[in-house]
Amino acid sequence: MASNPPAACCASGFKHEGTPTGETKNINGVDTYIVYPKNNKTPEKAILFLTDIFGIFTNAQILADEYANNGYLTIIPDLFQGDKINPSDMATGKADLPAWLPNHQPANVEPVIDSTLKYIRETLGVKRVGAVGYCFGGKYVCRNLKPGQIDVGYTAHPSFISHEELSAIKGPFSIAAAEIDSIFTTQLRHESEEILIKAGQPWQINLFSGVSHGFGVRADLSDPKQKWAKEQAFCQAVAWFNQYL
Repeated sequence: MASNPPAACCASGFKHEGTPTGETKNINGVDTYIVYPKNNKTPEKAILFLTDIFGIFTNAQILADEYANNGYLTIIPDLFQGDKINPSDMATGKADLPAWLPNHQPANVEPVIDSTLKYIRETLGVKRVGAVGYCFGGKYVCRNLKPGQIDVGYTAHPSFISHEELSAIKGPFSIAAAEIDSIFTTQLRHESEEILIKAGQPWQINLFSGVSHGFGVRADLSDPKQKWAKEQAFCQAVAWFNQYL
C-alpha cells in the first residue's frame, strides 16, 4: 500500500459551521452537489470533489463552495449512494468501518465516478477536469488520473491507495500530508515519493506538522494550528490547479 486502509481516525473530526451556497441535484440516479463560480455558468474547467466517508455534508460543501469562489465549477457526487457514515456517529462510536467498507469497494464506487465524469464532460461541456480526494476519495483520484477522465489530481491525507494505483497515474498529482497519520505514515509517504519520481508526472507532497489525518476537511478550527494547516492545504490545491489545470 502507498497508504493504508481507512481506520478509526477516519471517523473523527469536527463539523464546520456555514451555509452551503450550491444545490443538490439527482444526476443519472446519483445525488450530486453542484456549485458554480460566480457569474460563470459555462466554465471550461471543473473540479470533481471525491469525499471522505462522510460523503456530502456541510464540511465538504463549504470546501466545494471555496473552490467555486476560486473560479472552478465544483461537483460532489454521492459516492456511497445514500449509505455514507453519519458524522454524528463519530462522537458516539457507532461508525463501524469494518462492516461498512465491503459495500464500498471500487466495483461500487467507480460507476458513480464514471457517470459523473461523463456528465461533467459531455453534458456540461467541461474541457479540463481536476479532482480533489479527501481520505477515502484520494484512492479514486489516483485510479482515474488519466487522459479522458481526470487531468489533474490533488489529495489530502489519502487512504487505501495501492503502489500500483499510484505508479499508474498519468497526470500531475499533489498530496497534503499530516505529520500524525497512521494511514499515510512516514514510511508510506517516503515510498510514495519514490513511486512518484518513477511515474514521471509533476508531483508535490506537502507535510503539515502538528495535525492528524482528516485535517484537510475536519480540522478543529478553534485551534489556530489546525486552522492554518487546513487553509494552507486548501491553498496548495488551488495553486496546483491554477498551475496545471
